[in-house]
This record gives sequence, C-alpha cells and structure tokens, in this order.
Amino acid sequence: MKSEFMRAAIRLSLAKMRANCGGPFGAVVVRRGQIVGRGWNQVTSTNDPTAHAEVTAIRDACRRLKTFQLDDCELYTSCEPCPMCLAAIYWARFQKVYYANTRKDAAAIAFDDDLIYREVAKPIAKRLIPMKQLLRPEALKVFGEWKTKADKIRY
Repeated sequence: MKSEFMRAAIRLSLAKMRANCGGPFGAVVVRRGQIVGRGWNQVTSTNDPTAHAEVTAIRDACRRLKTFQLDDCELYTSCEPCPMCLAAIYWARFQKVYYANTRKDAAAIAFDDDLIYREVAKPIAKRLIPMKQLLRPEALKVFGEWKTKADKIRY
C-alpha cells in the first residue's frame, strides 16, 4: 500500500511537470489508508515561492479535513523535503514522512537547497540576507495580550 501512495506522488510530479505547473515534485497526504490531500510544485504557475508540493498537499489536506494539524496522517513526497517544507511538516505534526528522491538527486538537476540548510544554522548576524530587529517593545505588547487571551486556539 505504501508503494501505491508513493506512486501517486510520483505520478503527480510527472503529470504536473509535463503540464508546466512547476518543478518535478509531487506529494500526497494519507489518513487511515486514504489520500486526503494532493499537492505538486506550483511555484512558477502561481508565482508563489512557497507553493512546493509538500506545502500545497498540506494546504489541500487541511482544507478538506477542516483542521490545521495532521497528526493522524502520513506524507508521501517524491523528493526529500527542503528546509521550508520540513518546517511545514513539523508544524502539521505528521506521524511519518516517506520520500523517493534525495536532496542530492534534486541538487543534481539544479534544485539545490544546501545554501538554505547552511543559512538556517548560522547566527542571524552572519546570514547572507541582512536582518535587523525593529520595534520589539511594540511587538511584545501583542505577545503579552496573546499570553492572556482566554479564547485563543493553541497550535
């Protein structure tokens, strides 16, 4: 069964790549043996740099299941997740992730995420894109209100 879910992700990657939707990446979200979300790379077709296969599959599954947590789901993706998708996977709280191609395979066709992996590990002051903190006291007031908000939904 697991192979069939991975094949579904791979088929999506091929079909949507051939349809010029974006890069050669596909993903499916599975819950209790059923596909509940499908995604493919839509970066170039939607002009959205965050529209990776895993992210679009997560969005689709969450919309269909009417939840923001997928802790009873598994993700099947045609390639090892990039740093952004990996973070989204953790936020969604998947039980398990299966992948086909590796990040080295992706780098070999010019999808190299190594720079991002290295940048995330660096102290803020040493990153390539300059980052400067502004108005922390004003922003902390909002955090203070969140902390005491009685009707907040935790995630």
